[in-house]
Amino acid sequence: MLYEALQTAMHNKDMDAYANLLHDDFVFVRHQSGTEINKEDWLVAAKGMMASDKLEFNSSRCLYENHEIMVIHDFMTFPDGSKEAVMGVNMLKDGKILRIETGATPLT
Repeated sequence: MLYEALQTAMHNKDMDAYANLLHDDFVFVRHQSGTEINKEDWLVAAKGMMASDKLEFNSSRCLYENHEIMVIHDFMTFPDGSKEAVMGVNMLKDGKILRIETGATPLT
C-alpha cells in the first residue's frame, strides 16, 4: 500500500523516497488559500519542513486507500511551533500521488 511507503519516507525524512511517491504531474493545493503548487515547488517546501527537527506527525492514520484515492489524518507540529489536525485527500494515478488537497484545524 502507498500509505505505508509514505509513512516510511516521512518518518525517515527521506526526500528521495518521498519524491518518488509523487506523480510527475503532481499538484499540492494549499488549504489556506486554495493556490496550487507543482511538484518541483512542493518538494522545495517539503524539504524545508523535513529538515526541521520540530516537524512532527502524531497519531497518523489512513482512513481509506484504494488505487484512486488515499485519505489520511495526522496531528502535526510544524517547524514554527504551530499545531494542526490535518486531513489529506490524495488522488492517485499510476500508483503515485497525483494531487493532495488538505483541510486543517488549528490546535491550541
